[in-house]
Amino acid sequence: MISSEHQRTFLERVQTRTARLGIIGLGYVGLPLAVVFAEAGFHVVGIDLDTRKVAALTHGESYIEDIPTARLAPLTHAGRLVATSDFAALRECDAVSICVPTPLRKTGDPDISFIIAATEQIAHYLHPGMLVVLESTTYPGTTTEVILPRLSAHEAALRVGEDFFLCFSPERVDPGRTDWTTVNTPKVMGGVTPQCLQAGLALYGAALQTVVPVSSTEAAEMTKLLENTFRAVNIGMANEMLLMCERLGLDAWEVIEAAATKPFGFMKFTPGPGLGGHCIPIDPLYLSWKLRTLNYRAQFIELASEINTAMPRYWARKVQDALNEVSKAIKGSHVLVLGVAYKKDISDMRESPALDIIHLLQQQGALVSYHDPYVPSFHYERIVMECVADLDAALTSADCVVVATDHSAYDWAAIGRQARLVVDTRRVVRKPALGG
Repeated sequence: MISSEHQRTFLERVQTRTARLGIIGLGYVGLPLAVVFAEAGFHVVGIDLDTRKVAALTHGESYIEDIPTARLAPLTHAGRLVATSDFAALRECDAVSICVPTPLRKTGDPDISFIIAATEQIAHYLHPGMLVVLESTTYPGTTTEVILPRLSAHEAALRVGEDFFLCFSPERVDPGRTDWTTVNTPKVMGGVTPQCLQAGLALYGAALQTVVPVSSTEAAEMTKLLENTFRAVNIGMANEMLLMCERLGLDAWEVIEAAATKPFGFMKFTPGPGLGGHCIPIDPLYLSWKLRTLNYRAQFIELASEINTAMPRYWARKVQDALNEVSKAIKGSHVLVLGVAYKKDISDMRESPALDIIHLLQQQGALVSYHDPYVPSFHYERIVMECVADLDAALTSADCVVVATDHSAYDWAAIGRQARLVVDTRRVVRKPALGG
């Protein structure tokens, strides 16, 4: 592999920890990445249009559970990590990582507008020797079909692989985990050219424990979609197992636990209220959309999405059935929802199925309240709610309690004793009840 002068200079700066890294997007992905690189000795500039995040970081305050303020503050106070809303900071950066959201449009099509906006900003400040790494999850081909043309159009004199370098390295953040974190979770890396890959491996390898090279950016993009499609499809299967076992008069959780005793050829997935989070409900649909443009139908993905999307309606119906069993109508009944985060022990509400359950119950006339130790209040579309102040009083007064998120802070045995009626989407309350 022939190295250019710009590549050699970049590699020397990485090796001596004099390379400056810019990170666009300081959320659940970008902030932990910024902290890890700053802890590895690099100077990091975080860029975010949310001035509240910039202000918090400037004062050394973290707004993400995975990054304690005690860990962040020394880095910001020492100037190893600074935050700004001014993209002109990229002028001094040797590398920049794009960690912006990639949601779906209402039509189900990928919304890569945040990626495009970030790329346009980078293009203004692209200079010889710069490495650009996209981390945001997207469909195969985005790096070469969307980012590369925009960078090349703005700086036609700069050649990818010689004058600047472009890679894709999918984020693998699982909020709330302490065993697998940004620093020790293996990181996949694909480059537009072998020289791009070498630059990406050098930078990320200087801060992360393991970086796994693949042959192209498209392979790296597809790897991320396979990971989350695998989970979405298997969760969909577990949810359908619940529906089938109900028809057969069987306990789905008993069947799953029994199957999980097999030491090979089986991986345990459990039913729940539906899919939530920033990846699993969305990423497989990116792949499905891409395949439709190639006249191919991703049947597993579409079926799993159909099943998982229907689960909040299933559980809302279980609440209605449970109330009917005790001669109560859902209209006018007080329903307490426990947990609105998409998974336990975090505050992240993105795509949380609990929100759909609340909406469906309200549509049927239920008087819905909620409790979540991590979410003091929320505003979701037209729903504005505050966490109940007295959990014990709310439990004893509710006509039905719906367990939507199985936070470890809850005393499930006590909840089972206090609640009159429980619909348990997570199977954590051992109390006989419909859905329990």
